Amino acid sequence: MSVKKSVLQALEENRETSISGEQLAKKLNISRSSVWKAIKSLKEEGYTIGATTNKGYRLEAGTDVLSYEGIRPWLAPKNQKISIEAFKTIGSTNQKAKKMAMDGAIQGTGIISEEQTQGRGRLGRSFYSPANSGIYMSLILRPNVYANEAVLVTTAVSVGVCRAIKKVTKRDTQIKWVNDIYLDNKKICGILTEAVTNFETGLVECVIIGIGLNFRQPENNFPEDLKEIAGSLFEEKPDTLTRNRLVAEIINEVLVLCEDLENRDFLGEYKQRSMVLGHKIKVHHQNNWSFARAIDISEDGGLIIENEAGELETLSSGEISIRRME
Repeated sequence: MSVKKSVLQALEENRETSISGEQLAKKLNISRSSVWKAIKSLKEEGYTIGATTNKGYRLEAGTDVLSYEGIRPWLAPKNQKISIEAFKTIGSTNQKAKKMAMDGAIQGTGIISEEQTQGRGRLGRSFYSPANSGIYMSLILRPNVYANEAVLVTTAVSVGVCRAIKKVTKRDTQIKWVNDIYLDNKKICGILTEAVTNFETGLVECVIIGIGLNFRQPENNFPEDLKEIAGSLFEEKPDTLTRNRLVAEIINEVLVLCEDLENRDFLGEYKQRSMVLGHKIKVHHQNNWSFARAIDISEDGGLIIENEAGELETLSSGEISIRRME
């Protein structure tokens, strides 16, 4: 670990508490000059670090820069050793994760960025990913499931994200099948699942989970085409809650759920949070729209609908999208 990252980790572990340059130097076995240079570099990267004579340095409460060092203190003990790479900007966290997965990255490996220049959603859509206001992350999972069960991973992740938001903000969110999280009738989060399948066994070798969450309102607001549908978890930056804290909780919740997908208990919570069950919907499939009523969620995470002919039908994600009509 570099000197700068070591100093940052020490500051994050003692957030809002002063730690002297002498203590840092001794703890990290480096010179006072190296400490000062690291502090200077961190300030240039956007960290707000207070310095008080005879007390030392402290990371101010309002500092909100995504980093592994900021995420690690909040990870569950069993997740402390997972690898997380943080970027200022990246094309797509999912693209990076896919490359890392092919190179052998293990379960739980994460990629996170302050900004995406080529963020993607389902069906080839772009995902608006401005700097400093959102959480854009991907996790590499290696679940023991068959290809036709991959939608279950998305279902579990949706519940995990909602649980994490509830834990750190006390806010209840809803899920629009299969992969969108809503708050106050506005979409605040999208989840993109991409699977790599072994065609001989039919088993999924790895799943890349992309999560794009609007943590706070972008500085320049949302583009015109998104203003009516997009929202954020907060209007302004919260005083104490950081994105790192929420990222850690998302990782904790998602990994717990995806370690045991045979246990379908989370489907009950998914149904409770559903914003479409019991409602009329429009279904878009193969360039056609049809009307239906959302009835239930299947054991594999599919949406059970009553179609226009009055017959029950189960939708899997794939190339299908839906809209609620009432």
